[in-house]
Amino acid sequence: MKKTKFIAGLLACIFSISLLQAQNNKNYSQSPARKLQMAEFAIANLYVDSVDEKRLVEEAIVAMLKDLDPHSTYSNSEEVKKMNEPLVGNFEGIGVQFNMAEDTLFVIQPVSGGPSEKVGILAGDRIVAVNDSAIAGVKMSQEDIMRRLRGPKGTKVNLKIVRRGVKEQLPFTVTRDKIPVYSLDASYMIDERIGYIKVNRFAATTHKEFLEAFNQLKKEGMKDLILDLQGNGGGYLNIAIDLANEFLDKEELIVYTEGRRNPRNEFLAKGNGSFQEGRLIVLVDEFSASASEIVSGAIQDWDRGVVVGRRTFGKGLVQRPIDLPDGSMIRLTVARYYTPAGRCIQKPYESIEKYNDDLIERYNSGEMMSADSIHFPDSLKTKTLKLGRTVYGGGGIMPDYFVPVDTTLYTQYHRDLSNKGILLKVHYQLIDTHRQEWKEAYRNYPDFNREFKVSEAMMQQLIEEGKKAGVEYNEEQYRKSAPLMKLQLKALIARDLWDMNEYYHTINTADESVKKAIELLKRDDFENLLIKE
Repeated sequence: MKKTKFIAGLLACIFSISLLQAQNNKNYSQSPARKLQMAEFAIANLYVDSVDEKRLVEEAIVAMLKDLDPHSTYSNSEEVKKMNEPLVGNFEGIGVQFNMAEDTLFVIQPVSGGPSEKVGILAGDRIVAVNDSAIAGVKMSQEDIMRRLRGPKGTKVNLKIVRRGVKEQLPFTVTRDKIPVYSLDASYMIDERIGYIKVNRFAATTHKEFLEAFNQLKKEGMKDLILDLQGNGGGYLNIAIDLANEFLDKEELIVYTEGRRNPRNEFLAKGNGSFQEGRLIVLVDEFSASASEIVSGAIQDWDRGVVVGRRTFGKGLVQRPIDLPDGSMIRLTVARYYTPAGRCIQKPYESIEKYNDDLIERYNSGEMMSADSIHFPDSLKTKTLKLGRTVYGGGGIMPDYFVPVDTTLYTQYHRDLSNKGILLKVHYQLIDTHRQEWKEAYRNYPDFNREFKVSEAMMQQLIEEGKKAGVEYNEEQYRKSAPLMKLQLKALIARDLWDMNEYYHTINTADESVKKAIELLKRDDFENLLIKE
């Protein structure tokens, strides 16, 4: 009897929304929800063999969602926890940035002010054991290693460290704490007036991080801003609204949502933004989605700035999280979002297979190389709100200035080295050997950026490590990709000597969209770039 009551209670929770509606229906006994409940009850109690009830229910939920749209999904409790960490803005652990190098955890940087830095763990250290269990040389997955390192705030973990120049292993006891997860990759001054901010996702702390970075750049003399949303897959809707608010005038519409059971809901700028005037360029690409499209769409529709790059992903569906009793979650699409000019950015999803292959099709059709390969039907045409320029909905934000994918420096030889981790491996070898030497030689990043060169000896080391890993040397392809590989090595070294700001400052010199943005901002007629048709 207890088991029967438990199953009925569980199902009542899982299908709470449907059941609440059904209970108001005189024909409840004929409702789909009642039918589903009876089927699960019968299987759990009458089936000839024992069954995993939890798995049955989860698979039923997944099957129901599968035929709706690509973004209505189910996540179990563990997946929910992992999914929320980067958006909430922190997790609990020891506080190191790391990579796996030759089956060993290599500390890139301890988090500033974090628990590992406090006990003396240094960049370049190798963590070889956690609580007396070896994690180096045992083919342990990165997920298993992270599970051992993470834990509740206040708990302790014993580590064994191998440090260059020290013969014996060093023991450290680290008290775990909350570790911040930042959503800004970089913010720096490109020149005396152009500032650059790269946002990698729209998390709970993103708006605060943006304002801190923006105010610092203003102190350094910033007059123009490049907001880089390339590769930004989205995040919280309210954070996108907060960020767009920084650029728009009072009561200008940022975005509105509308669905079958969700009436139109408008979100307006408050008029208290920190950058309502000044030259603004937003960078986007095919991986910029959702919240990134809200921000770039609002800026484009109000003719507030110039959007540069390639057509964005095209995700204009709004999900509502529905928490379930066991910590799992359904993310259910409840509305579409629309830009201020009324554009629905969501691309078609009648065929889930085609939807998932859309980016591949963009490459095959030539869209990634030429804007002329992109064709929108006239039915999706609309006008911007101030200058009346033509823009299109129904498949992402099309930039004002198109930048094709740069393939000039990429070769199969470079891809093979990258895929086998040879670039990272050689970088670790170099930083491990020369870290102290370089820190003494280059007291600051400008000196490093100006004077440091990746030598031919370093490149020969790259070639030899590639050969050891089975990457056949190709002279012609090497010569073609050498400038890119040198830049990548230099950027990785800059990151390890300083931080991610210096990495992007270095690597962005080869980013065609960043270069295009700088070119546009330096034009005397910038204000005329967005002209009325």
